[in-house]
Amino acid sequence: MRTSHARVLPFRPSTRLDGVEDEVRAGQADPVAVGRRIRHYRRRCRLTLADVATEVGMSPSALSLIENGHREPRVSTLAALAATLQVDTAALLSGGAPTRRDALEVRWQRAQRSEGFETLGIPTVRTGAGLPDDALEALVGLYETVVGLQQQRAATPEFARLANAELRALMREADNYFPEIEARAAELVRVVDHSHGPVTREAVSRMARHVGFELEVVPDVPASTRTVTDLDHRRIYLPARGAHDIRAAALQALGHVVLEHEPPRDYAEFLAQRVEINYFAAAVLVPELTAVPFLQRAKAQRDIALEDLRDAYGVSYETAAHRFCNLATRHLDLRVHFMRTSADGVIYKAYENDGVRFPMDASGAIEGARVCRAWTARVVFGEPVGSAYAQYTDTGRGTFWCTAVAEQTPAGVFSVSLGVPFDQVRWMRGRETTQRRVSGCPDPRCCTQPPAELARQWAGKVWPSARAHSHLLAVMPPGVFPGVDDTEVLRFVADHAPGWEGAEDLAQ
Repeated sequence: MRTSHARVLPFRPSTRLDGVEDEVRAGQADPVAVGRRIRHYRRRCRLTLADVATEVGMSPSALSLIENGHREPRVSTLAALAATLQVDTAALLSGGAPTRRDALEVRWQRAQRSEGFETLGIPTVRTGAGLPDDALEALVGLYETVVGLQQQRAATPEFARLANAELRALMREADNYFPEIEARAAELVRVVDHSHGPVTREAVSRMARHVGFELEVVPDVPASTRTVTDLDHRRIYLPARGAHDIRAAALQALGHVVLEHEPPRDYAEFLAQRVEINYFAAAVLVPELTAVPFLQRAKAQRDIALEDLRDAYGVSYETAAHRFCNLATRHLDLRVHFMRTSADGVIYKAYENDGVRFPMDASGAIEGARVCRAWTARVVFGEPVGSAYAQYTDTGRGTFWCTAVAEQTPAGVFSVSLGVPFDQVRWMRGRETTQRRVSGCPDPRCCTQPPAELARQWAGKVWPSARAHSHLLAVMPPGVFPGVDDTEVLRFVADHAPGWEGAEDLAQ
């Protein structure tokens, strides 16, 4: 997992000339867009290429290359062009395309320069005056549709599973501890002068105001979203219904801002951002500064328990388990594994750096795989919901001690389990359990293959109707933010934006 430092808020170049040279050299100004602006202002002044070229001391062909985005102008050339065209230098560097035609030409130029353009078999088309606007618009639309379909096909369940496997490998490599996110979270905790106990909703609101946002709880947040952030009016809308922990939801939304996320370029980046904001929220709710001494004291007393961490910070059992995984290896020298599992044994989330072998496919993906019936994560479903259960499990990779709790959620009952290798169990509360099972997985005779006598007795006599997990078969939802209904979100934001007069017309 890596924080990208991409900006959430749009980048606006300085209106001063100071620093312009650095921007141009860093490639932050798009030469195609700059060229279109130069051409727009030249034509507005009713000047020819030769007129302007003579004035700034260059050849008409060189100026043509600049206008067509084939050459980046020097800072001195930009300043001379701005003076000749009677505009500020910033006007040539920033802002949108001057006309719709210019915008289409910029999009088409970028398309033809993209790495995958040649693989589409589309011929190169010049955007000269002889190309009608409607033809250019059709070209751009066809190209973007084709690319969108390609990206849809790429975002298959297989792609998502591979992305999950790669992300989990990065987390394992870092022992699931990320100092930069910890530092960002600690900074907000210091802002509200929080020193002990659960972080309150009011404290989270003050954190949001420190970053420049207001939190608003509303009843109509779109069903396809967790939260909605209005970057223009600096508001974060939170759902009034069904929120397990509204503090966590608010902090996850703030995480996108604090960690400077940009809209994800692909599903892998979307997943990474989800992991980062979940980490950030947990790091605020269970601050490293106080949680580490809390856990170290528990280790010294050989009495580490997730229930204590949960209760001390007023978080869910799952958040406590996540946070323990963040801190255990770096600060307690403990190797761990974690799973979130549905009642039918399917893995939804998992992490390990203790050598346990999760069920997985050939790609290394474990999401969607089924946990061994002998593992704590499944045995716990035989216990009352909310009750902690612990056991030892003998596996082909050694013996592991695990503790688990089954929790009721809006999506059903899920277990959250956390385990350590046998040689580290002496630090954990519940190590005295006498519960012990043996797992032979991945040998199919352990779980997936029925006993021979039972199979013979019922051979050909049973036809189950399978419950298809459609999310494992379907293409990942398209769009920048997978699964989000963009129209619904934009209508919602427009409806709630202060003083936006078009909301009623839009609703109609």
